[in-house]
Amino acid sequence: MTVTTRALGDDFAAPIDARYFEDYATGTTYEYGHVSVTEAEIIEFARRFDPQPIHLDPGFAATGPFKGIIASGWHTGSILMRLFADHVLSRVASLASPGVDELRWPAPVRPGDSLRLRVTVLETRPSRSKPDRGIVH
Repeated sequence: MTVTTRALGDDFAAPIDARYFEDYATGTTYEYGHVSVTEAEIIEFARRFDPQPIHLDPGFAATGPFKGIIASGWHTGSILMRLFADHVLSRVASLASPGVDELRWPAPVRPGDSLRLRVTVLETRPSRSKPDRGIVH
């Protein structure tokens, strides 16, 4: 899969391969996209990682509550992670993530849908345990 996406508004001043802690300013919001989802991609992901009939079988899914096949929430999360890695995560200073605070799937993703990522920097602070590093939330 080749994903080519772009900023849909303001972008970071520093390029991703020269971006450090101080480049993540509290209160800034960035949007990136778009990625379209096909039925074949939904089924392929489901076969490998989330083999539920609502993601695998268009006939079964047509009789279900969504009246058609939908992407696994994990597929949706993976697409957004790709956008996040392509546009937000520093390629020279990101060390790891302490985790995800909340993940929700408020609406189904269907074949033909186009997804985008919106990121807001809520807080930045020096690490308490490693003061030479920072945490971006």
